[in-house]
Amino acid sequence: MNQTVNVSITSTTRRRKLANGTIASYPQWYCEYREPLTGKRRRRAFNRKKDAEAFRNALLVKVAEGSYVDERTAPTVSKAIDHWLADKEGKVKASTLMGYKVVVNGALRGPLLVGTRQERADYTESGVPPKGARFIKLLGDVKLTDLTTAMIRIWHKTIVEQCGNYTANRAKSHLKSILALAEEDFSTRAPTMPTGLTRNRHKPKKAIMTTDNIMKLIVAAKADAEQGIYYAFPFLTGTRPSEQLGLLWSEVDFDKNIIRIRRIQERDGSLTEMTKTEAGTRDVPMGTTLREMLLEWRLRCPRKSKELHRVFPGPGRLQEWPKLRIGGGGPLLYQNFRKRYWAPVFKSLQLPYVTPHSARHSFISTLQAQGIEVGLVAQIAGHANPTVTLGHYTQAVRGGAAAVDALERAYSSVSNAMS
Repeated sequence: MNQTVNVSITSTTRRRKLANGTIASYPQWYCEYREPLTGKRRRRAFNRKKDAEAFRNALLVKVAEGSYVDERTAPTVSKAIDHWLADKEGKVKASTLMGYKVVVNGALRGPLLVGTRQERADYTESGVPPKGARFIKLLGDVKLTDLTTAMIRIWHKTIVEQCGNYTANRAKSHLKSILALAEEDFSTRAPTMPTGLTRNRHKPKKAIMTTDNIMKLIVAAKADAEQGIYYAFPFLTGTRPSEQLGLLWSEVDFDKNIIRIRRIQERDGSLTEMTKTEAGTRDVPMGTTLREMLLEWRLRCPRKSKELHRVFPGPGRLQEWPKLRIGGGGPLLYQNFRKRYWAPVFKSLQLPYVTPHSARHSFISTLQAQGIEVGLVAQIAGHANPTVTLGHYTQAVRGGAAAVDALERAYSSVSNAMS
């Protein structure tokens, strides 16, 4: 692309014969220049001089910044969506990718069916619109060079009204990623995302366990040779339930004291050879407590065809120690994990019940409370962006007294330094 471009503004008088026979005259302004990409002569017509000047100034800025794109060949939002979805292939699991497609096709590309959630779901599945259906045009046909912040604001308001805050904000998040990738690969300048948009109503934070209660659970787990590792593991690693149930012994490295998270287990028990997101593929350090529990569990763990395979398999039938279990080693479904391993320990220890995923919240929040930098916590937790770690997973695991004590220590050190 040429680094400079000369744009001349000229004018002429256009004449047009009206129906009554009179001749109307009006000025016409032109921007004449050589197309920065091809060098061919181009001329753009405007009815007002200030519009021609605005076009010239914008063109010069784009060329100087290296962000010029010929608006006649610029990709549409729909093409950018396809490019983004293709980039996600192989980086996220199939069900996650399908969720992306549902949101971007229904709430971003369009058209959007005006109706109930069920009517839209039926239309998405069958492709047959209900009788008398009405549709709203969305952003799919808009060229990236024409997309503005104001257009995004209007689109977002439409989705809020038709589908709700959650869908609108999720679609906006995807749009931001789509435009960022298009900016890299198509050299288009992404418009600024609008601020002050309608947000989700406040949702209560996920209930998490206190540090004292987690310690009580870990002590019980260490004494429970048959089931303890099942319910202690997520508190010691911060893994998602699907990552825990999909873990294989081949990924537990006792020499390096790490656990390699490389796959997940789906709801039907099958294994997917990738994690929820690309950042989810990671190595989790193994502490002394977890290492000892896993070494002991390896001796008892049900085998698959007499070989160690899954770390958290279905149990099979227990025989008198030291005989091996019969029929174990296969997948343990999530619902069975919650019913047989997770829920009973909270009842027996008289602890407030929390979900398996809340153990991940506790893990992340505890690391933060202990002063571990957020970047490292995000890396261990498998978050690509530390903002997710801070915004969605970090919660208070200590009482207000801990904050006041820290404040007192800080002020005391200042006073001592000044005295």
